[in-house]
Amino acid sequence: MTTTLPQPEIQLPPPSTPEQAAPPVDIRLKALQRFAISITILTILGHAVLGFEQAPITPIVSVLAAYAVELLMETLSAWSKGRRPGYAGGPRALVTFLLPAHIVGLACAMLLYGNASVWPYVFAVAVGICLKHLIRIKVNGSARHFLNPSNAGIVVTLLLFPWVGIAPPYQFTASISGALDWFVPLGILMLGTMLNAKLTGKMPLIAGWAGGFAAQAVIRWLLLDHSPVGALLPMTGAVFVLYTNYMITDPGTTPVKPRNQMIFGATVAAVYGVLVTLHVAFGLFFALAITCLLRGAVLLVGRVRREKAAR
Repeated sequence: MTTTLPQPEIQLPPPSTPEQAAPPVDIRLKALQRFAISITILTILGHAVLGFEQAPITPIVSVLAAYAVELLMETLSAWSKGRRPGYAGGPRALVTFLLPAHIVGLACAMLLYGNASVWPYVFAVAVGICLKHLIRIKVNGSARHFLNPSNAGIVVTLLLFPWVGIAPPYQFTASISGALDWFVPLGILMLGTMLNAKLTGKMPLIAGWAGGFAAQAVIRWLLLDHSPVGALLPMTGAVFVLYTNYMITDPGTTPVKPRNQMIFGATVAAVYGVLVTLHVAFGLFFALAITCLLRGAVLLVGRVRREKAAR
């Protein structure tokens, strides 16, 4: 005869759903992280291998200035609205909060050329980040910035300090030769395209921009007798690739709907063509700034119409 001890009742956990097993991925955060990593690696390679013209201390100073201005503006904003600062919550929250400022600092340090002075870079990042906090439009109940921070800082700096220019395009391949001259732009193009295709969803914008750029080159050739090769040649350079994949596609200051993305990209190209015809230098950056202002005006008019309709 055997005695069987009663087995204790085992409480099995409920079956896990896919959502419980794997929390949803924050696409925006993932895109920010990839952008920050990409521009950091490019900056390091640029100063160590490629031949960037700025002093190596420039990106360090620019990024530290960007961190300081971003933290100051967020602290003031949180204090004025009686809310918790966005960077509160530990080291991880702080790092995540500073990712946009990190990108702005490195972008300004890479694209501007202030000769022997670091102050133009500090000024550019300070202006870009301050404008992001100060110039906003309330859309669907939340205040959003519509000026690309890096581009806005660069444009204001170029307007106020004529002795500051854009970094020479050759710096991206100045110290390499042979096949590497092709591999560097091609590598940037492939990484940027994958990033935008998988994370930001800005491929319609890129299509509108690239198609519009080619169209304005053809129109200038047909109507103004501009050299077609000269008008299309910028599309083959590293600057155009960087601008297309990392500047114009800023998720925070561009439309979401595919049709609106294409209109936004085509508008930047059209404004660029007009600026080139008027012999305005640095047309890429001014064209994006003008297009962002136009989009801000459209958002403002739309909000006013909705408020009138709701009365």
